[in-house]
Amino acid sequence: MTMHRYPSLAALGGLAALALLPLTALAQTATETQALQPEEATGRAVNEAVRAETMMVVAANPLAAEAGFQMLKEGGSAVDAMIATQLVLNLVEPQSSGIGGGAFLVYYDSESGETITYDGREKAPLEAGPDLFLNDSGDPLSFWEAVVGGLSVGTPGTVRLLAEAHADHGLLEWSRLFQPAIELAENGFEVSPRLAGLLSGDTAERLRTYPRAREYFFPGGEPLQVGDTLRNPAFAETLRAIAEGGAAAFYTGPIAEDIVETVRNAEGNPGLMALEDLEQYAVVERPPVCAPYRGYEVCGMGPPSSGGLTVGITLGILNHFDMAGFGPDTVDGWHLFAEASKLAYADRNLYMADSDFVRMPTAGLLDPAYMTVRAQLVSFDRAAQTPVAAGNPPWTDAVRYGPDASNEQPGTSHISIVDAGGDVLSMTTTIESGFGSNLMVRGFLLNNELTDFSFEPVNEGRPVANRVEPGKRPRSSMAPTIVFDEAGEPFLAIGSPGGSRIIPYVAKTIIGVIDWDLNVQEAINLGHVTNRNGDTDLEAGTEAEDLADPLRARGHTINVTDLTSGLHGIQFMEDGTLLGGADPRREGLAIGE
Repeated sequence: MTMHRYPSLAALGGLAALALLPLTALAQTATETQALQPEEATGRAVNEAVRAETMMVVAANPLAAEAGFQMLKEGGSAVDAMIATQLVLNLVEPQSSGIGGGAFLVYYDSESGETITYDGREKAPLEAGPDLFLNDSGDPLSFWEAVVGGLSVGTPGTVRLLAEAHADHGLLEWSRLFQPAIELAENGFEVSPRLAGLLSGDTAERLRTYPRAREYFFPGGEPLQVGDTLRNPAFAETLRAIAEGGAAAFYTGPIAEDIVETVRNAEGNPGLMALEDLEQYAVVERPPVCAPYRGYEVCGMGPPSSGGLTVGITLGILNHFDMAGFGPDTVDGWHLFAEASKLAYADRNLYMADSDFVRMPTAGLLDPAYMTVRAQLVSFDRAAQTPVAAGNPPWTDAVRYGPDASNEQPGTSHISIVDAGGDVLSMTTTIESGFGSNLMVRGFLLNNELTDFSFEPVNEGRPVANRVEPGKRPRSSMAPTIVFDEAGEPFLAIGSPGGSRIIPYVAKTIIGVIDWDLNVQEAINLGHVTNRNGDTDLEAGTEAEDLADPLRARGHTINVTDLTSGLHGIQFMEDGTLLGGADPRREGLAIGE
Protein backbone atom coordinates (compact mmCIF):
# COMPACT_ATOMS: atom_id res chain seq x y z
CA MET A 1 0.00 0.00 0.00
CA THR A 2 1.21 3.48 -0.84
CA MET A 3 0.32 6.81 0.70
CA HIS A 4 -1.19 9.36 -1.68
CA ARG A 5 -2.83 12.70 -1.34
CA TYR A 6 -5.47 13.59 -3.90
CA PRO A 7 -3.92 13.09 -7.35
CA SER A 8 -3.35 15.83 -9.89
CA LEU A 9 -6.23 16.80 -12.16
CA ALA A 10 -4.62 14.72 -14.92
CA ALA A 11 -4.89 11.59 -12.80
CA LEU A 12 -8.35 12.09 -11.35
CA GLY A 13 -10.22 8.93 -10.55
CA GLY A 14 -7.21 6.70 -10.07
CA LEU A 15 -8.14 5.77 -6.52
CA ALA A 16 -9.06 2.10 -6.43
CA ALA A 17 -9.72 1.17 -2.81
CA LEU A 18 -9.55 2.87 0.56
CA ALA A 19 -8.02 1.59 3.78
CA LEU A 20 -10.18 1.52 6.88
CA LEU A 21 -9.12 4.73 8.60
CA PRO A 22 -11.20 6.75 11.06
CA LEU A 23 -13.13 9.54 9.39
CA THR A 24 -11.27 12.14 11.39
CA ALA A 25 -8.00 10.82 10.02
CA LEU A 26 -9.42 10.85 6.51
CA ALA A 27 -10.50 14.43 6.95
CA GLN A 28 -7.16 15.66 8.21
CA THR A 29 -4.49 13.46 6.63
CA ALA A 30 -3.58 11.79 3.40
CA THR A 31 -5.74 8.89 2.33
CA GLU A 32 -4.32 5.40 1.87
CA THR A 33 -5.18 3.81 -1.45
CA GLN A 34 -4.14 1.04 -3.76
CA ALA A 35 -1.61 2.10 -6.35
CA LEU A 36 -2.89 2.90 -9.83
CA GLN A 37 -2.67 0.39 -12.60
CA PRO A 38 -0.28 1.35 -15.40
CA GLU A 39 -1.91 3.81 -17.76
CA GLU A 40 -3.38 2.60 -21.02
CA ALA A 41 -1.68 3.34 -24.29
CA THR A 42 -3.78 6.49 -24.51
CA GLY A 43 -2.00 7.88 -21.45
CA ARG A 44 -5.12 8.10 -19.30
CA ALA A 45 -5.31 6.61 -15.83
CA VAL A 46 -7.40 3.47 -15.40
CA ASN A 47 -8.73 1.93 -12.22
CA GLU A 48 -8.19 -1.57 -10.92
CA ALA A 49 -11.24 -3.59 -9.94
CA VAL A 50 -11.70 -4.20 -6.21
CA ARG A 51 -12.80 -7.62 -4.94
CA ALA A 52 -14.77 -8.23 -1.75
CA GLU A 53 -16.34 -11.25 -0.08
CA THR A 54 -19.62 -9.99 1.36
CA MET A 55 -20.22 -6.23 1.16
CA MET A 56 -19.16 -3.18 -0.79
CA VAL A 57 -19.72 0.55 -1.34
CA VAL A 58 -18.79 2.37 -4.54
CA ALA A 59 -19.18 6.14 -4.51
CA ALA A 60 -17.79 9.30 -6.05
CA ASN A 61 -15.43 10.39 -3.27
CA PRO A 62 -13.15 8.46 -0.88
CA LEU A 63 -14.54 10.14 2.24
CA ALA A 64 -18.11 9.34 1.24
CA ALA A 65 -17.33 5.72 0.38
CA GLU A 66 -15.58 5.27 3.72
CA ALA A 67 -18.53 6.75 5.62
CA GLY A 68 -20.92 4.34 3.95
CA PHE A 69 -18.66 1.35 4.47
CA GLN A 70 -18.31 2.18 8.15
CA MET A 71 -22.09 1.81 8.47
CA LEU A 72 -21.87 -1.64 6.87
CA LYS A 73 -19.11 -2.58 9.31
CA GLU A 74 -21.41 -1.63 12.17
CA GLY A 75 -24.08 -4.01 10.91
CA GLY A 76 -26.02 -1.48 8.87
CA SER A 77 -28.03 -2.15 5.74
CA ALA A 78 -27.37 -0.93 2.22
CA VAL A 79 -29.79 1.94 2.92
CA ASP A 80 -27.93 2.89 6.10
CA ALA A 81 -24.69 2.99 4.14
CA MET A 82 -26.31 5.00 1.35
CA ILE A 83 -27.57 7.67 3.74
CA ALA A 84 -24.16 8.19 5.31
CA THR A 85 -22.56 8.21 1.86
CA GLN A 86 -25.05 10.72 0.44
CA LEU A 87 -24.64 13.15 3.31
CA VAL A 88 -20.84 13.14 3.01
CA LEU A 89 -21.10 13.53 -0.76
CA ASN A 90 -23.21 16.64 -0.14
CA LEU A 91 -20.34 18.02 1.90
CA VAL A 92 -17.27 17.02 -0.14
CA GLU A 93 -18.85 17.03 -3.63
CA PRO A 94 -21.43 19.82 -3.23
CA GLN A 95 -21.47 20.59 -6.95
CA SER A 96 -23.16 17.28 -7.75
CA SER A 97 -25.79 16.21 -5.22
CA GLY A 98 -27.20 16.73 -1.76
CA ILE A 99 -30.21 17.45 0.39
CA GLY A 100 -31.11 20.44 -1.78
CA GLY A 101 -31.81 18.09 -4.70
CA GLY A 102 -33.45 14.81 -5.61
CA ALA A 103 -32.67 11.16 -6.31
CA PHE A 104 -33.88 7.90 -7.79
CA LEU A 105 -33.25 4.68 -5.87
CA VAL A 106 -33.53 1.09 -7.16
CA TYR A 107 -33.51 -1.41 -4.28
CA TYR A 108 -33.40 -5.21 -4.24
CA ASP A 109 -34.56 -6.85 -1.00
CA SER A 110 -32.84 -10.25 -0.82
CA GLU A 111 -35.24 -11.63 1.78
CA SER A 112 -38.42 -10.98 -0.20
CA GLY A 113 -36.81 -11.12 -3.64
CA GLU A 114 -38.61 -7.90 -4.53
CA THR A 115 -37.20 -4.93 -6.40
CA ILE A 116 -38.77 -1.52 -5.87
CA THR A 117 -37.86 2.00 -6.84
CA TYR A 118 -38.13 5.19 -4.83
CA ASP A 119 -38.92 8.35 -6.77
CA GLY A 120 -37.41 11.28 -4.90
CA ARG A 121 -37.40 13.56 -7.93
CA GLU A 122 -37.94 17.28 -7.36
CA LYS A 123 -41.32 18.79 -8.20
CA ALA A 124 -42.46 22.03 -9.81
CA PRO A 125 -44.01 24.52 -7.37
CA LEU A 126 -47.79 24.62 -7.30
CA GLU A 127 -47.63 28.20 -8.60
CA ALA A 128 -45.61 27.17 -11.70
CA GLY A 129 -47.17 26.85 -15.15
CA PRO A 130 -46.16 26.07 -18.75
CA ASP A 131 -44.88 29.62 -19.27
CA LEU A 132 -42.34 29.37 -16.42
CA PHE A 133 -39.33 29.74 -18.71
CA LEU A 134 -40.81 32.12 -21.28
CA ASN A 135 -39.90 35.81 -21.31
CA ASP A 136 -42.33 38.69 -21.65
CA SER A 137 -42.33 38.23 -25.44
CA GLY A 138 -43.25 34.57 -25.12
CA ASP A 139 -39.81 33.34 -26.18
CA PRO A 140 -37.83 30.73 -24.18
CA LEU A 141 -35.14 32.01 -21.86
CA SER A 142 -31.59 30.92 -22.56
CA PHE A 143 -30.53 27.94 -20.46
CA TRP A 144 -28.20 29.80 -18.10
CA GLU A 145 -30.62 32.73 -17.75
CA ALA A 146 -33.05 30.23 -16.28
CA VAL A 147 -30.58 28.28 -14.14
CA VAL A 148 -29.03 30.85 -11.84
CA GLY A 149 -31.40 31.96 -9.10
CA GLY A 150 -34.71 30.86 -7.67
CA LEU A 151 -36.72 30.30 -10.86
CA SER A 152 -35.07 26.93 -11.53
CA VAL A 153 -35.42 25.44 -8.02
CA GLY A 154 -37.71 22.44 -7.67
CA THR A 155 -39.04 21.14 -4.36
CA PRO A 156 -36.22 18.90 -3.06
CA GLY A 157 -36.91 15.21 -2.58
CA THR A 158 -33.69 13.69 -1.27
CA VAL A 159 -34.37 14.00 2.46
CA ARG A 160 -37.82 12.42 2.15
CA LEU A 161 -36.31 9.59 0.10
CA LEU A 162 -33.62 8.96 2.73
CA ALA A 163 -36.24 8.88 5.48
CA GLU A 164 -38.66 6.57 3.66
CA ALA A 165 -35.96 4.15 2.57
CA HIS A 166 -34.62 4.07 6.12
CA ALA A 167 -38.07 3.38 7.55
CA ASP A 168 -38.41 0.44 5.15
CA HIS A 169 -34.88 -1.00 5.18
CA GLY A 170 -32.74 0.72 7.81
CA LEU A 171 -31.11 -1.20 10.66
CA LEU A 172 -29.03 1.46 12.43
CA GLU A 173 -30.40 4.47 14.28
CA TRP A 174 -31.27 7.37 11.97
CA SER A 175 -29.14 9.82 13.93
CA ARG A 176 -26.03 7.58 13.71
CA LEU A 177 -26.03 7.90 9.94
CA PHE A 178 -25.50 11.65 10.16
CA GLN A 179 -22.43 11.56 12.38
CA PRO A 180 -19.75 11.08 9.70
CA ALA A 181 -20.91 14.12 7.72
CA ILE A 182 -21.37 16.22 10.88
CA GLU A 183 -17.86 15.34 12.03
CA LEU A 184 -16.32 16.23 8.68
CA ALA A 185 -18.32 19.45 8.40
CA GLU A 186 -17.10 20.59 11.81
CA ASN A 187 -13.48 19.37 11.73
CA GLY A 188 -12.88 20.05 8.06
CA PHE A 189 -11.87 18.03 5.02
CA GLU A 190 -9.41 18.45 2.17
CA VAL A 191 -10.73 20.11 -0.96
CA SER A 192 -10.50 17.59 -3.80
CA PRO A 193 -9.03 18.26 -7.25
CA ARG A 194 -12.42 17.94 -8.92
CA LEU A 195 -14.09 20.53 -6.69
CA ALA A 196 -11.15 22.92 -6.97
CA GLY A 197 -10.97 22.45 -10.73
CA LEU A 198 -14.59 23.53 -11.16
CA LEU A 199 -14.04 26.87 -9.43
CA SER A 200 -12.85 28.64 -12.58
CA GLY A 201 -14.23 29.93 -15.86
CA ASP A 202 -17.92 30.44 -16.52
CA THR A 203 -18.95 28.09 -13.71
CA ALA A 204 -17.07 30.19 -11.19
CA GLU A 205 -18.52 33.43 -12.48
CA ARG A 206 -22.06 32.12 -12.08
CA LEU A 207 -21.24 30.77 -8.63
CA ARG A 208 -20.16 34.25 -7.51
CA THR A 209 -23.66 35.61 -8.22
CA TYR A 210 -25.05 35.17 -4.70
CA PRO A 211 -23.20 36.01 -1.46
CA ARG A 212 -23.51 32.73 0.48
CA ALA A 213 -22.00 30.59 -2.27
CA ARG A 214 -19.44 33.27 -3.11
CA GLU A 215 -18.20 33.47 0.48
CA TYR A 216 -18.06 29.68 0.89
CA PHE A 217 -16.31 28.72 -2.37
CA PHE A 218 -14.23 31.91 -2.77
CA PRO A 219 -13.04 32.83 0.72
CA GLY A 220 -11.33 36.20 0.65
CA GLY A 221 -12.29 36.47 -3.01
CA GLU A 222 -10.05 33.59 -4.12
CA PRO A 223 -11.22 30.11 -5.18
CA LEU A 224 -10.60 27.14 -2.94
CA GLN A 225 -7.43 25.23 -3.79
CA VAL A 226 -6.65 21.51 -3.80
CA GLY A 227 -5.74 20.41 -0.28
CA ASP A 228 -7.31 23.41 1.47
CA THR A 229 -9.11 22.47 4.67
CA LEU A 230 -12.78 23.38 4.28
CA ARG A 231 -15.27 23.51 7.13
CA ASN A 232 -19.04 23.92 6.94
CA PRO A 233 -20.51 24.52 10.40
CA ALA A 234 -23.82 25.70 8.92
CA PHE A 235 -24.27 22.33 7.23
CA ALA A 236 -23.37 20.53 10.46
CA GLU A 237 -26.14 22.46 12.22
CA THR A 238 -28.61 21.56 9.46
CA LEU A 239 -27.70 17.89 9.68
CA ARG A 240 -28.12 17.90 13.47
CA ALA A 241 -31.62 19.28 13.08
CA ILE A 242 -32.61 16.55 10.61
CA ALA A 243 -30.87 13.85 12.65
CA GLU A 244 -32.91 14.86 15.70
CA GLY A 245 -36.19 15.84 14.05
CA GLY A 246 -36.34 13.55 11.03
CA ALA A 247 -37.42 14.66 7.56
CA ALA A 248 -40.05 16.96 9.09
CA ALA A 249 -37.24 19.22 10.30
CA PHE A 250 -36.34 19.85 6.66
CA TYR A 251 -39.82 20.19 5.16
CA THR A 252 -41.34 22.37 7.87
CA GLY A 253 -40.03 24.93 10.34
CA PRO A 254 -36.93 27.16 10.09
CA ILE A 255 -35.08 25.19 7.41
CA ALA A 256 -38.11 25.16 5.11
CA GLU A 257 -38.72 28.85 5.77
CA ASP A 258 -35.14 29.71 4.85
CA ILE A 259 -35.36 27.67 1.62
CA VAL A 260 -38.54 29.46 0.55
CA GLU A 261 -37.19 32.87 1.51
CA THR A 262 -34.00 32.27 -0.47
CA VAL A 263 -35.84 31.04 -3.56
CA ARG A 264 -38.53 33.71 -3.64
CA ASN A 265 -36.12 36.57 -2.96
CA ALA A 266 -33.25 35.58 -5.24
CA GLU A 267 -32.15 38.88 -6.71
CA GLY A 268 -32.77 39.15 -10.45
CA ASN A 269 -34.37 35.72 -10.84
CA PRO A 270 -36.83 34.90 -8.05
CA GLY A 271 -38.68 31.59 -7.91
CA LEU A 272 -42.15 30.38 -6.96
CA MET A 273 -41.60 27.80 -4.24
CA ALA A 274 -43.88 28.11 -1.19
CA LEU A 275 -44.00 26.43 2.19
CA GLU A 276 -46.95 24.39 0.95
CA ASP A 277 -44.73 22.79 -1.71
CA LEU A 278 -42.32 21.52 0.91
CA GLU A 279 -45.01 20.41 3.35
CA GLN A 280 -46.83 18.40 0.67
CA TYR A 281 -43.79 16.76 -0.92
CA ALA A 282 -44.04 12.95 -1.02
CA VAL A 283 -41.78 10.19 -2.31
CA VAL A 284 -43.47 7.73 -4.67
CA GLU A 285 -42.66 4.01 -4.61
CA ARG A 286 -42.93 2.66 -8.15
CA PRO A 287 -42.38 -0.75 -9.76
CA PRO A 288 -39.13 -0.97 -11.71
CA VAL A 289 -39.03 -0.85 -15.49
CA CYS A 290 -37.39 -4.10 -16.63
CA ALA A 291 -36.20 -5.13 -20.07
CA PRO A 292 -34.81 -8.51 -21.20
CA TYR A 293 -31.31 -8.71 -22.66
CA ARG A 294 -29.54 -11.95 -23.58
CA GLY A 295 -31.40 -13.85 -20.87
CA TYR A 296 -30.73 -11.18 -18.24
CA GLU A 297 -33.30 -8.76 -16.83
CA VAL A 298 -32.22 -5.12 -16.78
CA CYS A 299 -34.26 -3.22 -14.19
CA GLY A 300 -34.23 0.52 -13.68
CA MET A 301 -36.22 3.62 -12.95
CA GLY A 302 -39.41 4.38 -14.84
CA PRO A 303 -41.03 7.75 -15.52
CA PRO A 304 -40.46 10.52 -14.62
CA SER A 305 -36.99 9.23 -15.44
CA SER A 306 -36.36 8.30 -19.05
CA GLY A 307 -33.29 6.35 -17.98
CA GLY A 308 -34.67 2.86 -17.45
CA LEU A 309 -36.84 2.95 -20.56
CA THR A 310 -34.22 4.40 -22.89
CA VAL A 311 -31.53 1.99 -21.69
CA GLY A 312 -34.10 -0.78 -22.19
CA ILE A 313 -34.95 0.36 -25.72
CA THR A 314 -31.27 0.62 -26.68
CA LEU A 315 -30.61 -2.90 -25.45
CA GLY A 316 -33.85 -4.21 -26.92
CA ILE A 317 -32.79 -3.07 -30.39
CA LEU A 318 -29.26 -4.45 -29.96
CA ASN A 319 -30.73 -7.78 -28.86
CA HIS A 320 -31.25 -8.36 -32.59
CA PHE A 321 -27.53 -8.09 -33.39
CA ASP A 322 -24.49 -10.21 -32.54
CA MET A 323 -22.77 -7.68 -30.31
CA ALA A 324 -20.63 -10.40 -28.73
CA GLY A 325 -19.34 -11.36 -32.17
CA PHE A 326 -18.31 -7.81 -33.00
CA GLY A 327 -16.50 -7.01 -29.76
CA PRO A 328 -15.45 -3.69 -28.17
CA ASP A 329 -12.59 -3.09 -30.61
CA THR A 330 -14.67 -3.13 -33.79
CA VAL A 331 -16.28 -0.29 -35.70
CA ASP A 332 -19.28 -2.54 -36.37
CA GLY A 333 -20.21 -2.84 -32.69
CA TRP A 334 -19.98 0.89 -31.99
CA HIS A 335 -21.84 1.80 -35.20
CA LEU A 336 -24.73 -0.42 -34.12
CA PHE A 337 -24.61 1.06 -30.62
CA ALA A 338 -24.88 4.61 -31.99
CA GLU A 339 -27.70 3.68 -34.36
CA ALA A 340 -29.72 1.98 -31.59
CA SER A 341 -29.16 5.02 -29.40
CA LYS A 342 -30.59 7.34 -32.07
CA LEU A 343 -33.80 5.35 -32.20
CA ALA A 344 -34.08 5.13 -28.43
CA TYR A 345 -33.59 8.89 -27.99
CA ALA A 346 -36.18 9.62 -30.67
CA ASP A 347 -38.80 7.81 -28.58
CA ARG A 348 -37.48 9.36 -25.38
CA ASN A 349 -37.78 12.90 -26.68
CA LEU A 350 -41.35 12.44 -27.87
CA TYR A 351 -43.07 10.23 -25.31
CA MET A 352 -41.29 10.33 -21.96
CA ALA A 353 -42.24 12.54 -19.03
CA ASP A 354 -43.88 12.31 -15.60
CA SER A 355 -46.44 9.51 -16.01
CA ASP A 356 -48.52 10.98 -13.19
CA PHE A 357 -49.32 13.81 -15.63
CA VAL A 358 -49.08 12.39 -19.15
CA ARG A 359 -50.15 9.13 -20.77
CA MET A 360 -46.98 7.09 -21.20
CA PRO A 361 -46.71 4.02 -23.51
CA THR A 362 -44.23 2.38 -21.11
CA ALA A 363 -45.13 -1.22 -21.97
CA GLY A 364 -45.44 -0.48 -25.68
CA LEU A 365 -41.98 1.06 -25.90
CA LEU A 366 -40.46 -2.20 -24.65
CA ASP A 367 -42.78 -4.54 -26.53
CA PRO A 368 -40.65 -7.24 -28.26
CA ALA A 369 -42.47 -6.86 -31.58
CA TYR A 370 -41.95 -3.11 -31.48
CA MET A 371 -38.24 -3.65 -30.75
CA THR A 372 -38.03 -5.84 -33.85
CA VAL A 373 -39.66 -3.16 -35.99
CA ARG A 374 -37.23 -0.54 -34.69
CA ALA A 375 -34.21 -2.83 -35.14
CA GLN A 376 -35.15 -3.31 -38.81
CA LEU A 377 -34.50 0.42 -39.33
CA VAL A 378 -30.81 -0.04 -38.53
CA SER A 379 -28.50 -0.24 -41.54
CA PHE A 380 -25.30 -2.13 -40.97
CA ASP A 381 -23.45 -0.13 -43.61
CA ARG A 382 -24.81 3.39 -43.29
CA ALA A 383 -25.71 5.77 -40.47
CA ALA A 384 -29.27 7.05 -40.45
CA GLN A 385 -29.69 10.76 -41.02
CA THR A 386 -30.66 12.57 -37.84
CA PRO A 387 -32.93 13.31 -36.26
CA VAL A 388 -34.58 9.96 -36.86
CA ALA A 389 -38.31 9.82 -36.24
CA ALA A 390 -39.93 8.40 -33.14
CA GLY A 391 -41.81 5.16 -33.59
CA ASN A 392 -45.43 4.26 -32.99
CA PRO A 393 -45.43 1.81 -30.08
CA PRO A 394 -48.39 -0.60 -29.96
CA TRP A 395 -50.20 0.81 -26.96
CA THR A 396 -53.29 2.89 -26.45
CA ASP A 397 -51.31 5.42 -24.41
CA ALA A 398 -49.03 6.36 -27.31
CA VAL A 399 -50.30 9.94 -27.52
CA ARG A 400 -48.48 12.07 -30.10
CA TYR A 401 -46.87 14.93 -28.24
CA GLY A 402 -44.61 17.65 -29.54
CA PRO A 403 -40.89 16.67 -29.58
CA ASP A 404 -38.64 17.82 -26.77
CA ALA A 405 -34.85 17.81 -26.43
CA SER A 406 -34.39 19.54 -23.09
CA ASN A 407 -30.87 20.54 -22.05
CA GLU A 408 -29.89 18.30 -19.12
CA GLN A 409 -26.57 19.04 -17.42
CA PRO A 410 -24.19 16.52 -15.75
CA GLY A 411 -24.17 17.77 -12.12
CA THR A 412 -24.98 14.39 -10.61
CA SER A 413 -23.50 11.44 -8.64
CA HIS A 414 -24.07 7.70 -8.34
CA ILE A 415 -23.83 5.20 -5.46
CA SER A 416 -23.84 1.38 -5.69
CA ILE A 417 -23.96 -0.74 -2.50
CA VAL A 418 -24.28 -4.41 -1.49
CA ASP A 419 -24.70 -5.21 2.20
CA ALA A 420 -23.81 -8.35 4.17
CA GLY A 421 -27.40 -9.58 3.93
CA GLY A 422 -27.35 -9.50 0.13
CA ASP A 423 -29.53 -6.42 -0.37
CA VAL A 424 -28.50 -4.36 -3.41
CA LEU A 425 -28.86 -0.62 -3.93
CA SER A 426 -28.32 1.55 -6.98
CA MET A 427 -29.02 5.28 -6.51
CA THR A 428 -28.40 8.25 -8.76
CA THR A 429 -28.61 11.58 -6.98
CA THR A 430 -28.43 15.14 -8.29
CA ILE A 431 -28.83 18.89 -8.00
CA GLU A 432 -28.80 19.04 -11.87
CA SER A 433 -26.11 21.42 -13.21
CA GLY A 434 -22.79 21.77 -11.45
CA PHE A 435 -23.58 23.76 -8.26
CA GLY A 436 -27.30 23.67 -9.08
CA SER A 437 -29.06 27.03 -8.93
CA ASN A 438 -26.01 28.60 -7.22
CA LEU A 439 -28.27 29.42 -4.25
CA MET A 440 -26.97 28.25 -0.89
CA VAL A 441 -29.08 27.77 2.24
CA ARG A 442 -27.78 26.67 5.66
CA GLY A 443 -24.64 25.16 4.18
CA PHE A 444 -26.10 23.30 1.17
CA LEU A 445 -26.87 24.21 -2.44
CA LEU A 446 -30.34 24.20 -3.96
CA ASN A 447 -31.04 22.42 -7.24
CA ASN A 448 -31.89 23.87 -10.64
CA GLU A 449 -33.93 20.81 -11.55
CA LEU A 450 -36.82 22.69 -13.16
CA THR A 451 -34.59 23.42 -16.17
CA ASP A 452 -34.99 19.71 -17.04
CA PHE A 453 -38.50 20.61 -18.19
CA SER A 454 -39.05 21.70 -21.75
CA PHE A 455 -38.82 25.50 -21.93
CA GLU A 456 -41.32 25.40 -24.80
CA PRO A 457 -44.74 24.09 -23.72
CA VAL A 458 -45.87 23.57 -27.32
CA ASN A 459 -43.88 22.33 -30.32
CA GLU A 460 -45.10 21.67 -33.87
CA GLY A 461 -48.58 22.64 -32.73
CA ARG A 462 -48.76 19.92 -30.05
CA PRO A 463 -48.18 20.09 -26.29
CA VAL A 464 -44.81 18.80 -25.15
CA ALA A 465 -45.08 15.87 -22.73
CA ASN A 466 -42.29 17.30 -20.58
CA ARG A 467 -43.77 20.80 -20.28
CA VAL A 468 -43.97 22.53 -16.89
CA GLU A 469 -47.12 21.86 -14.85
CA PRO A 470 -47.89 22.53 -11.16
CA GLY A 471 -46.57 19.74 -8.95
CA LYS A 472 -45.06 17.83 -11.88
CA ARG A 473 -41.65 16.14 -11.80
CA PRO A 474 -39.29 17.04 -14.67
CA ARG A 475 -38.06 14.31 -16.96
CA SER A 476 -34.65 12.89 -16.06
CA SER A 477 -32.04 10.68 -17.73
CA MET A 478 -30.81 9.19 -14.47
CA ALA A 479 -30.55 5.44 -14.85
CA PRO A 480 -29.79 3.61 -11.60
CA THR A 481 -29.88 -0.02 -12.67
CA ILE A 482 -29.79 -3.54 -11.23
CA VAL A 483 -29.27 -6.40 -13.69
CA PHE A 484 -30.49 -9.89 -12.77
CA ASP A 485 -29.24 -13.18 -14.20
CA GLU A 486 -31.34 -16.03 -15.63
CA ALA A 487 -31.98 -17.36 -12.12
CA GLY A 488 -33.32 -13.98 -10.98
CA GLU A 489 -30.27 -13.27 -8.81
CA PRO A 490 -28.48 -9.89 -8.79
CA PHE A 491 -25.69 -9.75 -11.35
CA LEU A 492 -24.75 -6.08 -11.66
CA ALA A 493 -25.57 -2.76 -9.96
CA ILE A 494 -24.61 0.23 -12.10
CA GLY A 495 -25.35 3.89 -12.73
CA SER A 496 -23.69 7.17 -13.60
CA PRO A 497 -23.92 10.95 -13.67
CA GLY A 498 -23.62 12.66 -17.03
CA GLY A 499 -26.82 14.52 -17.86
CA SER A 500 -28.62 13.17 -20.90
CA ARG A 501 -25.57 11.02 -21.74
CA ILE A 502 -26.14 8.87 -18.65
CA ILE A 503 -28.18 6.48 -20.79
CA PRO A 504 -25.40 5.43 -23.22
CA TYR A 505 -22.85 5.38 -20.39
CA VAL A 506 -24.93 2.79 -18.54
CA ALA A 507 -25.93 0.84 -21.65
CA LYS A 508 -22.30 0.62 -22.81
CA THR A 509 -21.20 -0.77 -19.47
CA ILE A 510 -23.94 -3.42 -19.46
CA ILE A 511 -22.97 -4.46 -22.99
CA GLY A 512 -19.31 -4.55 -21.97
CA VAL A 513 -20.01 -6.98 -19.14
CA ILE A 514 -22.67 -9.17 -20.80
CA ASP A 515 -21.60 -9.22 -24.46
CA TRP A 516 -17.89 -8.52 -24.35
CA ASP A 517 -16.99 -10.57 -21.25
CA LEU A 518 -15.33 -7.64 -19.51
CA ASN A 519 -15.46 -7.20 -15.77
CA VAL A 520 -17.31 -4.16 -14.46
CA GLN A 521 -14.14 -2.07 -14.12
CA GLU A 522 -12.93 -2.91 -17.61
CA ALA A 523 -16.35 -2.03 -19.03
CA ILE A 524 -16.36 1.29 -17.17
CA ASN A 525 -12.87 2.08 -18.47
CA LEU A 526 -13.92 1.68 -22.13
CA GLY A 527 -13.88 4.94 -24.07
CA HIS A 528 -17.36 6.38 -24.56
CA VAL A 529 -19.37 6.55 -27.77
CA THR A 530 -22.68 8.41 -27.49
CA ASN A 531 -25.42 9.51 -29.83
CA ARG A 532 -28.56 11.35 -28.69
CA ASN A 533 -30.28 11.34 -32.09
CA GLY A 534 -27.77 13.74 -33.56
CA ASP A 535 -24.00 13.71 -33.90
CA THR A 536 -21.93 10.79 -32.66
CA ASP A 537 -19.62 11.88 -29.84
CA LEU A 538 -16.34 10.08 -29.14
CA GLU A 539 -14.48 10.44 -25.86
CA ALA A 540 -11.27 12.43 -26.26
CA GLY A 541 -8.07 10.83 -25.04
CA THR A 542 -9.40 7.28 -25.33
CA GLU A 543 -9.38 4.45 -27.84
CA ALA A 544 -12.79 5.72 -28.99
CA GLU A 545 -10.97 8.44 -30.98
CA ASP A 546 -9.71 5.73 -33.34
CA LEU A 547 -13.30 5.19 -34.48
CA ALA A 548 -13.60 8.71 -35.92
CA ASP A 549 -12.62 8.06 -39.55
CA PRO A 550 -14.31 4.64 -39.91
CA LEU A 551 -17.56 6.00 -38.47
CA ARG A 552 -17.38 9.07 -40.73
CA ALA A 553 -17.05 6.68 -43.65
CA ARG A 554 -20.42 5.20 -42.64
CA GLY A 555 -22.05 8.62 -42.54
CA HIS A 556 -21.71 9.63 -38.88
CA THR A 557 -21.07 13.27 -38.02
CA ILE A 558 -18.31 13.00 -35.41
CA ASN A 559 -17.37 15.15 -32.43
CA VAL A 560 -14.36 14.27 -30.28
CA THR A 561 -14.97 15.66 -26.81
CA ASP A 562 -14.55 15.11 -23.08
CA LEU A 563 -17.21 12.72 -21.75
CA THR A 564 -16.84 12.70 -17.98
CA SER A 565 -19.09 9.96 -16.72
CA GLY A 566 -19.01 8.82 -13.10
CA LEU A 567 -19.93 5.16 -13.43
CA HIS A 568 -19.95 3.19 -10.18
CA GLY A 569 -20.80 -0.48 -10.24
CA ILE A 570 -20.70 -3.79 -8.40
CA GLN A 571 -20.61 -7.11 -10.24
CA PHE A 572 -21.62 -10.42 -8.65
CA MET A 573 -19.02 -13.02 -9.64
CA GLU A 574 -19.60 -16.74 -10.20
CA ASP A 575 -17.55 -17.64 -7.12
CA GLY A 576 -19.85 -15.58 -4.90
CA THR A 577 -17.51 -12.62 -4.48
CA LEU A 578 -18.18 -9.01 -5.39
CA LEU A 579 -16.18 -6.96 -7.88
CA GLY A 580 -16.34 -3.18 -7.62
CA GLY A 581 -15.62 -0.68 -10.36
CA ALA A 582 -15.14 3.08 -10.00
CA ASP A 583 -14.88 5.51 -12.89
CA PRO A 584 -11.33 6.76 -13.56
CA ARG A 585 -12.79 9.96 -14.98
CA ARG A 586 -13.71 11.21 -11.50
CA GLU A 587 -12.63 10.60 -7.90
CA GLY A 588 -14.73 7.49 -7.38
CA LEU A 589 -13.70 4.62 -5.18
CA ALA A 590 -14.79 1.06 -4.35
CA ILE A 591 -14.31 -0.34 -0.86
CA GLY A 592 -15.39 -3.66 0.56
CA GLU A 593 -14.44 -6.78 2.46
